[in-house]
Amino acid sequence: MDLLTLPEMASSAEPIARRLVEWLRHAIVTMRIRPGEKLSEQELARRFGVSRQPVREAFIKLAESGLVRVLPQRGTMVVKISIEAVEDARFIREAIECAVAREAARRVDTRALAEVRARLDLAAEAMAAGDTERFFALDEEFHQRLAAAAGRPNSWRVVEEQKAQMDRARYLDMSDSIPMKTVMAQHLAILSAVESGDERAAETAMRVHLTEILVSLPKLASRWPDLFEARETETSGAA
Repeated sequence: MDLLTLPEMASSAEPIARRLVEWLRHAIVTMRIRPGEKLSEQELARRFGVSRQPVREAFIKLAESGLVRVLPQRGTMVVKISIEAVEDARFIREAIECAVAREAARRVDTRALAEVRARLDLAAEAMAAGDTERFFALDEEFHQRLAAAAGRPNSWRVVEEQKAQMDRARYLDMSDSIPMKTVMAQHLAILSAVESGDERAAETAMRVHLTEILVSLPKLASRWPDLFEARETETSGAA
């Protein structure tokens, strides 16, 4: 957990628990904290130089996102990636973000779309450097700024609340250069359709982009079986 240092937290006006949630979430998504690993309330409080209360609050929030499980008298554990939860999050993202793409194409806010394209330029640099974390962050910014360009910034906040499990699978997928290239090509297709004002093409390009995880998910679960929960049908079949 090298990223979990706290010089910024002391000077930040943002609530400590929220900062803890952000940093712990990032560490879990990027596999710095692995599925199955236990989190110590006392250790994190000591590491951050805070009381145990904000750490406890952060654990509750992460549990609501489906990233950890608070076990009475046993501590808090990072859960394995649930394929069902990833599929549910993808379903929700498709419903919201396809509508966002249509709306962005209808509006064609050139100033806002310039910000979206700037993120793609930076993402291309991150991809060339093999910087998965930077690329992943810029992927997030692409979708966030596209929602803003559609005049629907709150829609991204709704998506964020639902996609924590999906993010871990997406980060694993981006650990190779080929998936990053695929994501770049898909983002370019979405943005080109939006900039041209083609609502149908923008929606289609977004749907293709968000369906990609369904292709890679079984491969990821097979490659890293220790990181994924077994499906209910698999568990029942084994019994």
